[in-house]
Amino acid sequence: MPGHTPRRQELRQLVTHLRRGGVIAYPTEGVWGLGCDPRQRRALRRILHLKKRPQHKGVLLIAGRRSETAAFWSDQGISPALLEQYWPGTTLVLPARRQVPTWIRGRHTSVAVRVSNHSGVRALTRAFGSAIVSTSANRAGQQPARDLRTIRRYFGKHLPVLHARLGRQRRPSRIVDARTGQTLRS
Repeated sequence: MPGHTPRRQELRQLVTHLRRGGVIAYPTEGVWGLGCDPRQRRALRRILHLKKRPQHKGVLLIAGRRSETAAFWSDQGISPALLEQYWPGTTLVLPARRQVPTWIRGRHTSVAVRVSNHSGVRALTRAFGSAIVSTSANRAGQQPARDLRTIRRYFGKHLPVLHARLGRQRRPSRIVDARTGQTLRS
């Protein structure tokens, strides 16, 4: 996957910002995302405010490794072969662990999780030690940002960013409900 690995100093600064309840922008396989620590409700509220998006929909979690997502979903009834088939790349809807807060899962008993192959995402979540919230960097009704200039236009110059290249994927990630096998978005 394209995208250089970010410098350690940059990663440390972004991780500190996330742990303090901050929001960051970062490139993924196809579009820029907004991210925060999923355990911090205030941080997620800030993302939803920036996007002008309702909370009841729930949000996606992204990580570079499956182990970084384990605290958020239950593997009961989920085939390891299915995970191997779809990760990295596909967003899977998985049964949420009981402790996953409603600000992450919305009105659902499930949580959407993607293991990414993007080098910047992988470096960021490794440094953070966990999955982070991932939602496209745009306001309701706008196209997702595909470059840093658009990030700045949408959200201003003070939003911390992960400096890495955007991947070459042109379509949003596929979404599969891992509980049923149904493709929700191809």
